[in-house]
Amino acid sequence: MELLVTGGTVFVSRYIAEFFADKGHTVYVLNRGSRPQAPNVTPIIADRHSLGNKLKHFTFDAVIDVTSYDQNDVDDLLNGLEHFDRYILISSSAVYPENTLPPFSEKVPTGPNSIWKSYGTGKKAAEEALLKRVPDAYILRPPYLCGPMNNLYREAFVFECAELDMPFYIPQKGEMKLQFCHIGDLSRFIEIIISRTPQNHTFNIGYPEPVRTIDWIDMCYKAVGKAPAYRYVPENIPQRSYFPFYDYEYILDVSEMLALMNDLTPLQQSLNSSYEWFRNNRELIVRKPFFRYIEEKL
Repeated sequence: MELLVTGGTVFVSRYIAEFFADKGHTVYVLNRGSRPQAPNVTPIIADRHSLGNKLKHFTFDAVIDVTSYDQNDVDDLLNGLEHFDRYILISSSAVYPENTLPPFSEKVPTGPNSIWKSYGTGKKAAEEALLKRVPDAYILRPPYLCGPMNNLYREAFVFECAELDMPFYIPQKGEMKLQFCHIGDLSRFIEIIISRTPQNHTFNIGYPEPVRTIDWIDMCYKAVGKAPAYRYVPENIPQRSYFPFYDYEYILDVSEMLALMNDLTPLQQSLNSSYEWFRNNRELIVRKPFFRYIEEKL
C-alpha cells in the first residue's frame, strides 16, 4: 500500500510510520523537516497549513492523521489532498466530558472537559470537521499511550526514580486508576481498519481494564529491575507538581475494539520495551521539573 502519515518524527506518528514501513508498505510522512526522519520512509517536507500542490499528484490507500489538533488542521490537510481511499484520525479520549458516568462508550456524546481544556475541545472539533467532509472516515480514541518511543515524561520519570533508587512520591495512596493503550496495539488496529474496513467508524482503543497507580509504578520499577518504596503525599499538594498524570480517573469501553482485536500486548511487556528504548534515547525525553519540586517541597 501507499500510506501517508502526518508527522512521522516523534512517538506516536513515528512508531506508526516505522510499523508500516517495516511491513513493506510505501510510507510517506508529512512534516516540516525540523527533526530526524524515520528510516525507510519518504518525507514530504511541507507545512500542512500551506500545502499548495505538494500532495495533489499522490494517490494514497490510507491517510493516517496523527497530528490534527483542531478543525483547521483537518481542513487544511483535506484541502491539500486529491486522492485517497481511507482517512484515519487519531483522536483522543479527551473528547469525553468528565461529568459523564464511565465507562465511556463510543456512543457517549462528546463535549468540553475541564481537565483537558482546549486539547479536548480541539480534538472534538477535528473529529466533527473530518466527518463533515469525509463521512466514512475512521476515528480512534485512545487513553494514555505507552510503549517504546514515548518521549513524554511519564514512565520515563518513574524509570529515572527507579534508577536512582529513590522512594516514589505517590498521590492518593496509589489507588487512582489509569487506562493505557500500547502504541503497537494502536498500530495493529490501524492495520485491521485498513484491511477490513469495519462497519463501525469510531473506536475507543486500549486495555479493557485500568490499572491502579501503585501497580503501574510497581511495573515500571520492575522493568528497571527494582522495587519501589513509597512516600504517600497529602491530598492538598498539587498532584501535577510531582507526578506525571492529572487527578482524573476515567474508563473507556473498548468492547468494539476487542471484537476485532483482543490479543493485546501485556502492560508489563509494554513497559519493558519502553524502558529498553528509554535507555538508548534519554536525550529525547521532554522532562518536567518533578525532581526539583520533590527536593524542594516534599
